[in-house]
Amino acid sequence: MDLRKIIGSAIAAITVALLVIIVPALAHHASTPFYDPETVVDLEGSVTRFVFRNPHAFLFIDVEDEQGQGSEWTVELGAPVGLRRVGWTPDSMPVGMMIKLTGRKSRAEGSQGVCCVRMTRLDGSPILEGGGVQEREQN
Repeated sequence: MDLRKIIGSAIAAITVALLVIIVPALAHHASTPFYDPETVVDLEGSVTRFVFRNPHAFLFIDVEDEQGQGSEWTVELGAPVGLRRVGWTPDSMPVGMMIKLTGRKSRAEGSQGVCCVRMTRLDGSPILEGGGVQEREQN
């Protein structure tokens, strides 16, 4: 067999293998297919559950509408390993804690989910005291 054909076949096989691995990884980490960056919601509610496990942590909050009716919203957070790096633990969001958040609303019709959130306590203070993430000052 010709050496050029062997090398060409090997390069083609490696390229296909890399595409099979890389493309799904990139697609998984994009939020735009699932959450609309143009539809941002502001929520205020009480934590009902905090699920701190891979591949993403999830926070569930009870939010009351203008009529006083409560509904559960799902907040998709990052991977626990990344959250731990900035100080989060499974106990960071206890049941009953009141929070405010702003995030991108889910594109799924009828769903009540958000991601890419900015969260604080009701008084505007940070969730974690002395956490590793600091706001950048704009010059």
